[in-house]
Amino acid sequence: MTLAVATLYRFVPLPDAVDLRPGLEALCLAHGISGTILLAQEGINGTVAGAGDDMAAFLGALRHGPLFGGRLHEMDCKLSGARATPFGRLKVRVKREIVAFDGGRTDPAAGGARPVAASDWNALLDRPDLLLIDTRNRFEVALGSFPGAIDPGMTRFSGFRAYADALDPARHPAVAMFCTGGIRCEKAGAYLRARGFGEVYSLAGGILRYLETVPEAHSRWRGDCFVFDDRIALGPGLVERPDHAPETLR
Repeated sequence: MTLAVATLYRFVPLPDAVDLRPGLEALCLAHGISGTILLAQEGINGTVAGAGDDMAAFLGALRHGPLFGGRLHEMDCKLSGARATPFGRLKVRVKREIVAFDGGRTDPAAGGARPVAASDWNALLDRPDLLLIDTRNRFEVALGSFPGAIDPGMTRFSGFRAYADALDPARHPAVAMFCTGGIRCEKAGAYLRARGFGEVYSLAGGILRYLETVPEAHSRWRGDCFVFDDRIALGPGLVERPDHAPETLR
């Protein structure tokens, strides 16, 4: 049986994150969901797996059920498949941030990069004055990226701040960024805007949405996309790539 794998996030104020954790864990267990979900006062981020019908019910409850009171109705979610469960167990944790960056100082309501749909991304890449930045860690970049993208050489996403501080807004009138699912670009975009960059764009839904949406014949992506579970990497159409083994990432 092929399992459904959902990569989800929503950058939204959740001041009651601690109180939400028990109910979210119970909801996962009720639908046989495994994987990892992080809650913070700035939102939710996670990758989970489950049977198709259970996953659909679980995602519907997140978006429209009483637990989050409608705050996740615009939650970004990419669905892919797995031949076997990519997670050993369920972990629902409360953190300061849903992706470590600046200690939680980024305001989810402040706004950041302008999202560009996957179907429009190739046209943006043709812009001659564009600075294209891969905001992922260097071991992720090694598996695949967009040609011409800058690799900041980070081992942790928090290192993006030092990289961005060395950039001059006057020299880069247009900046575009991409990451796996979109959440890192939310934070990086807000940081760049706060530093005075005028035109800041991000790939809406991240690389996963691009691989899901853009036909391989028209894709600018080269290589595979690293994912943070036992599948290791996905290719066009979000198809699992079994030729990658964990030792290749060491």
